[in-house]
Amino acid sequence: MKIAVAIPTFNEKDNIARLIKEILDLKIDQLEIIVIDDNSPDKTGDIVFEIAQNDSKIHLIRRPRKLGLGTAYIQAFKYALENGIEIIFEMDADFSHDPKDIPFFLEKIKKYDLVIGSRYLKGINIVNWPLHRLLLSMFANKYVKFITEMKLTDSTSGFKCFRRKVIESFNLDSIKSNGYSFQIEMNYKAYKKGFSIGEIPIIFIDRNSGKSKLSKNIIIEAILIVWKLRLGILK
Repeated sequence: MKIAVAIPTFNEKDNIARLIKEILDLKIDQLEIIVIDDNSPDKTGDIVFEIAQNDSKIHLIRRPRKLGLGTAYIQAFKYALENGIEIIFEMDADFSHDPKDIPFFLEKIKKYDLVIGSRYLKGINIVNWPLHRLLLSMFANKYVKFITEMKLTDSTSGFKCFRRKVIESFNLDSIKSNGYSFQIEMNYKAYKKGFSIGEIPIIFIDRNSGKSKLSKNIIIEAILIVWKLRLGILK
């Protein structure tokens, strides 16, 4: 069973080589890594390119400019489907997601179609976030749960894995959201299609290198996308 970990990057030169090594060090059979780089000024893409020259398990998708999280994952999903991938991960490049959790996802995905790494399944498992960021995240998840009726503790988590059939069921070109609301939209569409969704506890550690990509526009998009999904404006 082929597995792929999709990792969007923009200015992650301090993290990407070590992250790739730690994922490969897990020694998981048939695991590949897809890096989608948005023409990082710090040459993240060049670092991945050099690694890929010596390892066929590493695949680099270069994009001409910063095009956003959602479209990066859409390109990775299309690549995965075209290349026979059965399990597809989403993962951040900044070590806020621990590569050592990947085997726990693979165990859980045996029983579910989509597995989400939750920061809130067992208390609050977030390290190094300022209080305002934590409160924003907690409110966002309660907001999403109330409006969509999804029984998830962490609808905005970016550490998750899908079975191929879930991705195949989507019209990927119809996905509208591009920031962190992309996670909400994908979860909701899987939920509405009747796929089974499970959560596992993770510890989220705020990045120690680079700069956060969160912006006011991303927050506004997430607020609006929830209502568009619930009202059926987005199919």
